[in-house]
Amino acid sequence: MKKKLLILILLFSSFQSNAQFSRYIIKFKNKGTSPYSISTPSNYLSARALARRTNYGISIDSSDLPITPRYIDSVRLAGAVTILNPSKWLNQVSIQTTDNAALAKINSFSFVQSVTGIAARTTNTEIVIAKKNKFSSEEITDSITTSKTNSTQNYFSYGNTYNEIHLHNGEFLHNIGMRGQNMMVAVLDAGFFNYTSLKAFDSINANNQVLQTWDFVARNSSVVEDDSHGMSCLSTIAGNIPGTFVGNAPKANFVLYRTEDAPTEYPIEEHNWACGAERADSIGADIISSSLGYTTFDNASLNYTYSNMNGNTSISAKAAKFISRKGLLAFIAMGNDGTNSWKYLSTAADTDSVISVGAVNSLGTVGSFSSYGPSFDGRIKPEMSAVGVSAYVQNSNNTIGAGNGTSYATPKMAGLGTCLWQAFPESNNMAVRDALIKSSSIYSAPNNRIGYGIPNIKNAFILLLNSYAKITSATITNCKTTLSFKSKDVSFMKYEIERLIPGQTTYIKIADVQGSGTILSNKTYSYTDTLNNISAGTIKYRIKQTIDTANAAASFTYFDSISVNLTNACIATPFVNLNTATDKIIILPNPAKDFCIVRVTTNDAVKNLLIRITDNKGSLLLQLNKSKNSGTVDYEIPLQKFIKGSYIITVFDDKKMLDHKVLLKL
Repeated sequence: MKKKLLILILLFSSFQSNAQFSRYIIKFKNKGTSPYSISTPSNYLSARALARRTNYGISIDSSDLPITPRYIDSVRLAGAVTILNPSKWLNQVSIQTTDNAALAKINSFSFVQSVTGIAARTTNTEIVIAKKNKFSSEEITDSITTSKTNSTQNYFSYGNTYNEIHLHNGEFLHNIGMRGQNMMVAVLDAGFFNYTSLKAFDSINANNQVLQTWDFVARNSSVVEDDSHGMSCLSTIAGNIPGTFVGNAPKANFVLYRTEDAPTEYPIEEHNWACGAERADSIGADIISSSLGYTTFDNASLNYTYSNMNGNTSISAKAAKFISRKGLLAFIAMGNDGTNSWKYLSTAADTDSVISVGAVNSLGTVGSFSSYGPSFDGRIKPEMSAVGVSAYVQNSNNTIGAGNGTSYATPKMAGLGTCLWQAFPESNNMAVRDALIKSSSIYSAPNNRIGYGIPNIKNAFILLLNSYAKITSATITNCKTTLSFKSKDVSFMKYEIERLIPGQTTYIKIADVQGSGTILSNKTYSYTDTLNNISAGTIKYRIKQTIDTANAAASFTYFDSISVNLTNACIATPFVNLNTATDKIIILPNPAKDFCIVRVTTNDAVKNLLIRITDNKGSLLLQLNKSKNSGTVDYEIPLQKFIKGSYIITVFDDKKMLDHKVLLKL
């Protein structure tokens, strides 16, 4: 009894020494005796979330299970305790209490791992530390002059935002129909002030594209009365004011979660952030965009150091690792401390599997405020950069303004990532991340300011296309090759089918196939190649796809090649046909190596005799202009510059063809 009393006294002393806290994290040891089961995930995951796991081979595990309800009930009933937000990934719950006896009781539970003070109280009866708004460095100008800069070829009239998206060639995605349709983007921020009535959001409001809202700070469904930071960030993805301002994925669906308490800074906001990310996963979101970051707090004892920016230490970094494991792709702001004493990135941008985003202007020059990488353990950070210097966003006064911050670069990049993934649902989150990184402007020489650089969306598209498109089969029957292939296209894309036959050293184009439709979609094609005058051996095919014939700077890629074996030569006419009265020309020798003789016989003189040599495509390789008397005349043809293969020699009397023969060059 004395021993138990001593423990309680020590616990009371500990909690009293932390009297500045009124909010705590209760971390549990396990999920034992849970009524939820891995075998029945539909009880806690939406059909869309389950489809993502099925599509990408992601297993359901214990981290998906909600916290054991009786654990939370026990915490609630321990005293004057208010349950705030549970995190199933981290197996912990946030609570509010000033009841030290309740804290001591909770700490004594066998299933509780720890009780940690994490934030001061913010009720009206308590003192809140006066603090400059954490987003003040990202304040937006009241208004801008409308610009009509744009290309008439584009689907959207971007106005002011054209240069921002064009820095990435991002308009290419919109032009092929990828505008975010059927994708779900979760935005985690400090509030979405009046988004329901501001003009940039007319379209998403009219079309009911906001599927869910939740406030993890106030624990209710309304997010329109709080800070405007999240609203401005959202506008860079969802905005649609034709001719003035267009977001990067304006047709996407959205879930809007307030996880941040703008007037204060405590680690409980990281816990809220984790809860928001979990909810995004459970509802079936594809993308998370978060322009929040954590370094120092209102209570200095809770501060992080740069050594903590290792992707494993902070609450938000631990949660962010789950985001990628569950198949989502997260874009997270690097932070705006580039000119401050801290200088380095914030968490959860330090996590290895997310995309942290730095800020540049529309010319690609880094913003001085953009936080520096690398992560403490030496990984390249940021992964990439987008426009966050004088970036155009919706302002709370219903104007379009310009603001500075990685907060705005991040959702701009998230919008492009959304449309890119929309084009390739077969690819998982990490494949899309990899394509964006590899497409970036300084991928081969990354630095700690803009990371791998500025992604080129066309190049990222090609990288993912290469992993999807392929020649599926090639078979030869009766001197005809049937070639089947699959890819994705629209009407301004085309394919060139190229062939390499025995005796040739370079591929020759044999056919064009034009794409179709206005929205990118999966296509399958079949092409029949008739083999004329081709000797036995291996024939190779490859396909060149031009993805933007409508643009002067056309981009193309090659599919993988495929080989087929021609067992018997496909010869339309004999190589040699001597002593035939109908022959007007004879080739000697045939096959030939260095030269051959074309023997021409005519009854009459020919004033304008043409001897033409073409390849199997009909391309003219050599032409001789001669004249001859009646009878037979031999003409020597040099062959040293011809590669091995078959050629067609045709003789004309002016414009009238006399005869033709096939020559085999050795």
